[in-house]
Amino acid sequence: MGVVVSIEEERDKRPSLDELQRLVADDLKAVNDVIVRRMHSPVALIPQLAAHIIAAGGKRLRPMLTLAAAQMCGYRSGQRHVALAACVEFIHTATLLHDDVVDASELRRGLSSANALFGNKPSVLVGDFLFSRSFELMVEDGSLDVLRILSHASSVIAEGEVLQLLTSNDTETGETAYLEVIKGKTAQLFAAACRVGAIVAERPKVEEEALETFGMNLGIVFQLIDDVLDYSAEQGKLGKSVGDDFREGKITLPVILAFRRGSEEQRKFWRRTLEDLEQTDEDLPHAIALMVEHSALNDTIERARHYGAMARDALGIFSGGPEKRALVELIDFCIRRAY
Repeated sequence: MGVVVSIEEERDKRPSLDELQRLVADDLKAVNDVIVRRMHSPVALIPQLAAHIIAAGGKRLRPMLTLAAAQMCGYRSGQRHVALAACVEFIHTATLLHDDVVDASELRRGLSSANALFGNKPSVLVGDFLFSRSFELMVEDGSLDVLRILSHASSVIAEGEVLQLLTSNDTETGETAYLEVIKGKTAQLFAAACRVGAIVAERPKVEEEALETFGMNLGIVFQLIDDVLDYSAEQGKLGKSVGDDFREGKITLPVILAFRRGSEEQRKFWRRTLEDLEQTDEDLPHAIALMVEHSALNDTIERARHYGAMARDALGIFSGGPEKRALVELIDFCIRRAY
């Protein structure tokens, strides 16, 4: 299945992660070393299962945000940012393990998910282990501000996941409720990852808040585009089966827009497939066709551009430099994934 969204001017813009990865390469290697050490446990299944999901790939985007934010804020005198970036990645990985169990997912980044290989119970418990490791790293850092921000992010992520459960299979879900879900389950950790970079650099509160705003809006961009990709990407690009959200009855913005703009007959289709989960092989292509008919995918991308602009504005307080340029390019990279 090919990409269904195509805008000519986007093809000429090729934002990438190259510069960001170059700027944080040495620190990111140190983060990976911390992750490997902290995954160790005498209970053999723990490092085995944790290593499976961590080795599955991923761009380490959230820890890179911590590292780049700290660099942009002038932090050069220690390794706090490295340990806290590892902490952020542990929180993220723990949520992935739990999410895959809740969603009964069989793929993660194109490979078999941990729960598919090891079972649900081990996946949940190893997720708990990684959460615990993250809190050990927070306490070792010694900053109450760091502990407050990252522990709060952990609780908000859990709330976001529960809220998503409550909105799943409910076609009456509106855009406001959807945004609350993605702010919690995705954007909150982006925001926290960025803010702790300013904290370790001991920057003024206004810079902390600016980085938090940047991260929150970037996280919204990231999730909006992820939700578009579920209806438009090849499996290899997304790292999961196309249409997973559809098959699970998740209510995402493309669905919300197509449902609201559709005829009553089309709404009956959405209720049957997403509320009752009565689906046939022809239903996913039809769902995509309805989204195209009502510009639901293009308009979701436009929403992403809106939040991307707010993320870009939040960085305005910082002086120009390679880190700032790389973070601005990251916004464009996240949006460009839809094409």
